[in-house]
Amino acid sequence: MTRKSRSTPKKRPSRFKPFRWLNRTLLVLLFFGLVGAGVVGIPYAIYLDQVVRTKFEGKRWMIPASVFGRSLDLYPGQALSAQGLVQELERLGYRPVVSPSTPGTFSQDKDRLIIRTRPFLFWDGDEPARLLEVRCAGEAVAGLRDASAQGGDIPLARLDPPLIGKIYPSHREDRLLLKRNELPESLVKTLMAVEDRNFYQHHGVDPLSILRAFWYNLRAGSVVQGGSTLTQQLVKNFYLDSERTLVRKVNEAIMAVLLDRRYSKDEILEAYANEIYLGQDRNRAIHGFGLASQFYFARPLSDLDIPRMALLVGLVKGPSHFDPRRHPERAMQRRNLVMDVLSEQKLISADEASRFKTAPLGVGHPGGAPTGTYPGFLDLVRRQLHRDYQEDDLRGEGLKIFTTLDPGLQARVEAAIASKLPQLEKQKRLEEDSLEAAAVVLTTGTAEVLALAGDRDPNFSGFNRAVDAVRQIGSLIKPIVYLEALSQPDRYSLVTRLNDDPVSYHIEGGHTWFPTNYDHRSHGQVLLYEALAHSYNQATVRLGLEVGVGRIAKTVERLSGRAGIEAVPSLLLGATALTPLEVSQMYQAIAAGGFRSP
Repeated sequence: MTRKSRSTPKKRPSRFKPFRWLNRTLLVLLFFGLVGAGVVGIPYAIYLDQVVRTKFEGKRWMIPASVFGRSLDLYPGQALSAQGLVQELERLGYRPVVSPSTPGTFSQDKDRLIIRTRPFLFWDGDEPARLLEVRCAGEAVAGLRDASAQGGDIPLARLDPPLIGKIYPSHREDRLLLKRNELPESLVKTLMAVEDRNFYQHHGVDPLSILRAFWYNLRAGSVVQGGSTLTQQLVKNFYLDSERTLVRKVNEAIMAVLLDRRYSKDEILEAYANEIYLGQDRNRAIHGFGLASQFYFARPLSDLDIPRMALLVGLVKGPSHFDPRRHPERAMQRRNLVMDVLSEQKLISADEASRFKTAPLGVGHPGGAPTGTYPGFLDLVRRQLHRDYQEDDLRGEGLKIFTTLDPGLQARVEAAIASKLPQLEKQKRLEEDSLEAAAVVLTTGTAEVLALAGDRDPNFSGFNRAVDAVRQIGSLIKPIVYLEALSQPDRYSLVTRLNDDPVSYHIEGGHTWFPTNYDHRSHGQVLLYEALAHSYNQATVRLGLEVGVGRIAKTVERLSGRAGIEAVPSLLLGATALTPLEVSQMYQAIAAGGFRSP
């Protein structure tokens, strides 16, 4: 029997050894890579989670302070005509309609107006929306009643005050914060259809939406949908910069997942609706759908129809590129593409989409917050606020600042300046636009500033002449001279005789001062009230020297608020400089019977 030899396994060819080494190396690198990713990635994810929670749960936005003018109080007997009331409503942005069914609308039938007021939170309580009937007779309100089913005569109603300006944070962002339940469902559905169909299903990142957006954009022939979810867009706008790098995209995805894990979909949607950038108003950035609705359409978000909603959602893609005021054709195309998406998603019918496409954009003058409006008055407001408040509070806490500005009276002041200055320039044969102006209107009792103009151009926001233009006041000082004399009733009365003969006064340097009357005549003995009424210089100087220049200087300081008035004889004829506001303050105390109100 022949014995078989044990077979030995053949060795693999030596040419495969490098590949075995490479495989082992790759496995080792993969192992250590996973370990390294865990060592580095987990702490980094914890860090990003802290970043997400800190801002989302803390102070999310710096909200500008809103400055309001005086609110209009309606009551029987008020001096206000039907046309004047319409003008007041139009200044507030109320819209004329056939039947006022939404806040901020009114109808007019001759001297009878039906007004659906807006709700507003005043400093002293909440004013609800009301349906009012106002009847005017001539130049006065004849009747005021609650026009609802259970209504009756009411003594007083208060309209929401006009928003006249804002005090912005350093980055100049502006927004009108809305709660989730204040977002119209038509807006939410449109936003979901165009920007993120699976918003309520995905976990912050939706890979399938990227493929779907690519396919839909290919079919549409233009970019209609984006691949990023709303959560990713919020992260990009809320936490990250606009730099397009791989690191930023990875951070965006991780933070979107963390945000989705930490907070409800409604919380994320609410933050998105308030954060999204939707336009630019000069140097003011328009953020959020609430303010964008006011800015583009001058009406609240709840009042928008489907075409306007579609335009707002379309602007998410590129507010500057699709700006409806600068590029109406682009905006129309973008809005109509959104209509196609809504039709395809069965949110509207094909017939509705066709009809809505024919609607105008509906964009009016910029609203939301006036820019370049009442700059002189707002300058005065800022100065007083900075005296009493911290800068950060003014610029970031969303304060409501209620002021006394009367927009109707302000409009009349501006109109008077616009008409009178050209007349004066023509009369005096001066160059066109060579004169300037300032105006201050106060109430006599409380010194409330009702109107203020700091320049002949009402929108000029530079040098404020009403507050800063220091000029010699001339004969405006004469009532103070006579006031100081009459404060000594044992010596002077309105019928005290004064001497209006020529007068001279020796001053330092060997000079002599010879004041004369405007008509270059002397009037002998005159009564005190006559000297004031005719503005006689000689009688005024004689009276002032008798009373005491120092006493008159102190009175000017007390009434005007300006310190350091020099007590020299020429003061008696107005050789001292005050601002228009200081002169108004001085005369307010006289008009109020001696009660000075700052």
